[in-house]
Order: sequence, then C-alpha cells, then structure tokens
Amino acid sequence: MKSDIKLIDGHGKRLDGRKADELRKIKIEAGVLHRADGSCYLEWGGNKVLAAVYGPREAIPKHTQNPLKAIVNARYNMASFSVEDRKRPGPDRRSVEISKVISEALERVILIEQFPRTMINVNIEVLDAEAGTRCAGLTAAGVALADAGIPMIDIPVACAAGKIDGHVVLDLGQKEDNFGDADLPLGLAPRINEVILLQMDGHLTMDEFNKAFELAHHGCLVVSEMQKKALLEKYESVVQPEEVVQDVQPEESE
Repeated sequence: MKSDIKLIDGHGKRLDGRKADELRKIKIEAGVLHRADGSCYLEWGGNKVLAAVYGPREAIPKHTQNPLKAIVNARYNMASFSVEDRKRPGPDRRSVEISKVISEALERVILIEQFPRTMINVNIEVLDAEAGTRCAGLTAAGVALADAGIPMIDIPVACAAGKIDGHVVLDLGQKEDNFGDADLPLGLAPRINEVILLQMDGHLTMDEFNKAFELAHHGCLVVSEMQKKALLEKYESVVQPEEVVQDVQPEESE
C-alpha cells in the first residue's frame, strides 16, 4: 500500500532526520537476567528486545536428541503490547517463520558438534516493536549466546537496508518499512564474513540490491563493535595496580 507521505526529501533527509546511510540509536546491555545462562537487552530505534539463552542441556524428550550435534531452538515472540493494535497472544505464522530462520542462522555459528544430544534454547521476546525486529532479535541473541559462554565461530549480528521513494537507505524505520518499496535483512558472521541470513521483501534492481547489501553489510560491522563493547562492559574488571610495599629497615643505632 503506497502512501502520500514523503519518506525522504530532496536533501537526502529522512522522516527522523537521518541520512540514507545512518543507523537508528542502538543500546545493548549484556547479562541482564540472573536466572538465564546468558541474556541481552537491546534497544534499536523504537524496538526493545530481550534475549535469554538456556543450555546446552539434555534434549527432552529423548527421541528429539541428535547423537552428532546440539539442537538450536530459537523462539521469537512479540508481546501483545508490543504493537499499537494489540496482538493476539501466542505464536503466529510470522513468529514461526522468524523463529525458524533465526534458528538456522544460529546453527551456522554455534559449534553444535561439541554438544551432541543436547538442546540450546534461545528465547527472543519483543517488548516494543518499531521495524526490523528480526535483525534486532538475532543481534540480541548473539550477545546472549556469548554471555552464556556458548562456543561460536563468531558473534552473529544483523542489520537491514531497503528502498524508500526510489532511494536505497540503511535501517528502515516504521513508516519506511510500512510504505517503502523494499526491505533487505542481512545476518552476518563478521569475522569470517559469512552471510547467515538473507531475505528480501519487495522489488530491487540488481544495482539497488548490491547497494542495499553493501549498506546492510556495513551496518552489521558497526553493530558488531557495539556487541563487543557491551560484553566487555560486563566482563572487564578494573584492576587496580598493586601498591608496592617497600621493606623499611630500621636505622641501626650508632
């Protein structure tokens, strides 16, 4: 459905004042839940996402166990109050689809062969939704997995680009997502530069696709540094330099 709203002006400014290649504001905090093995709270624009990791634990029931590797079970859910029109509680087709693609993306980075017959549960709860919740969810899950100490080849991260009013831009906002021409979410293992998730909604020419991919790839690298910073802020301890105590020998009496 097209809208009469002008999503980007003649000077390249978007509705929220960002340039075409600018991300929304992002806040990442690791280790926010004490009862989970690993957790993360993430704010990305108007999105608020909580991710919690449990495991690896024995897969139950036993017939679901894989003797060669762990099962990664990601569960993406949007809270009823996360959108303007109250959402019906429980999983819907969209949540099931996103849960599946996130599970498959995480299996690409987790060293699942090290944990046969186990299950790693990743719960992603969207508390407030604006746009790009699957990218925010995968990014939060990556931090939560690292916080849990799950061995991975890399910390997964995701970012999206798209097209609005004929312009390719980074990190679509809500109105841009609703009334734009295309959306391209990208999941990445940045250290090895491997794509772990790639979807597209809408229509892009080959040149537009390449530009959107390049923008999303750059966005992933920027957000990846934020992930590392959030983990360091939790785990780095400020070590005070040890005071040097010198033995003071009493002066000999003459």
